[in-house]
Amino acid sequence: MVNKETKESRTNRLNYKKSGVDIGAGNQLIKTIEPLIKKTSRPGASGTIGGFGGLFDLKQAGFDDPILVSGSDGVGTKLVVAAAMGEYERIGIDLVAMCTNDVVVLGAEPLFFLDYYATGKLIIDCSVSLINGIVQGCCDAGCALIGGETAEMPGIYGADKYELAGFCVGAVERTAILPGENIIEGDIVLGLASNGIHANGFSLVRHIFSETCDSYFSPAPFKPDRRIGDVLLDPTRIYVKSCLNAIKTGHIKALAHITGGGIIENLPRVVPSGNSIVIDCASWKIPEIFHWLKNKGDIEPIEMFRVFNCGIGMAVICTPDNVTELTNCFENAGEHVFKIGYIKSNAGFAETILNNCDEPWQQK
Repeated sequence: MVNKETKESRTNRLNYKKSGVDIGAGNQLIKTIEPLIKKTSRPGASGTIGGFGGLFDLKQAGFDDPILVSGSDGVGTKLVVAAAMGEYERIGIDLVAMCTNDVVVLGAEPLFFLDYYATGKLIIDCSVSLINGIVQGCCDAGCALIGGETAEMPGIYGADKYELAGFCVGAVERTAILPGENIIEGDIVLGLASNGIHANGFSLVRHIFSETCDSYFSPAPFKPDRRIGDVLLDPTRIYVKSCLNAIKTGHIKALAHITGGGIIENLPRVVPSGNSIVIDCASWKIPEIFHWLKNKGDIEPIEMFRVFNCGIGMAVICTPDNVTELTNCFENAGEHVFKIGYIKSNAGFAETILNNCDEPWQQK
C-alpha cells in the first residue's frame, strides 16, 4: 500500500522558521544593508559582503612596515535603555566608537570593523537602524565595515532581547606606536570633552533611574526640552580623526581613552611605572548629567571619577612646549580641550591622583 501525503501532513512538517529562525529574513537583511555598507568603503577594503570572510590590503592602504592593532568591545547595559526607547541607530555608533577609540590610542588608524548581533527574533527595521548607526560610526572613524554576524537565537534570547559586540583592526607604522617611552615629570595632560556618559557605567545609571524616575520618555530634569532617555543615549564621541590628525604633529606622547574605570583607572594604563598622573578635577566643567546622577544616587565624588568619564572622553599627554599647538590642532578638528593635569615622578606603580575632587560637584 502506498501512503499518500496529505496537505495536513505537509503543513505539520517542522522547518527552521517554525523553530524560531527565519533564514529568509536574514537574507533580506543582507540585501537591504549592502548599499549602506558601501558607504564605508576605503582604500584597502574589498567592498563586498556575504562571503566567508572580509579582505583587506594593507599595502593598498599605504603602510610600509605596519603593526596590526586589534580591539573588541560592546556597549554594555546601555542596550537596555536603547531597547526601552525603541532606539537602535545611536547604539550602533556607540559600538564603533568604543572599539575605534581604543585602537587609535595605540597610534593606529582603524582600518576595518566587524559586528556581532545576536537576537531572539530578527526584526528587519530594527536591524537596519542598527546597521545605519554602525555605518555612520565607521564613516566617522574612517574604517570599512567588511563583515559581521547576525544570529537569530530564540533559545538564548527573548524575542525583544539582543546582544551586540564589535571588532576593529587598525595599523600603525612600527616606529610610531603609542605610548612613547619618553613620558617624564612635568609633561602635561590635556582632556578632550566627552559627549555625555558614552557607554560605561550603565548598570549604575539604570539602578539610579529605577529608584528615581518613572519613564525614559520623561523630560530630563536638567534639560526639559529633551527626554531623559535621549540624553542617556547620546552616542560615544569618536575621537579617531582628530587624534590621527594630531598624531601627525609628532608631539603626542600618549593617548588614553576614558572608558570603563573612568578617569582614575584609565590614565595609568598608558603611563610607565614611576609616575603619578595628577588631575585637577576643577579644571573643566562637569556636564549636568553627571551632577544629576551623583545627586540622585548619593554617590561619592571619588566613585564618580572611578565609574564615569565625568566630561573627559580622551586624555592626551605631551610636553608643556607643545600644549598650544596641540590644543589648536584639536580645536580646529572640533574638539573642546582642557588642560587637566600633569605628570609627577613617584617611587611606585603608575597611579592617578585627584586634586580638588569635591570642588566641581559644588559648582552651580
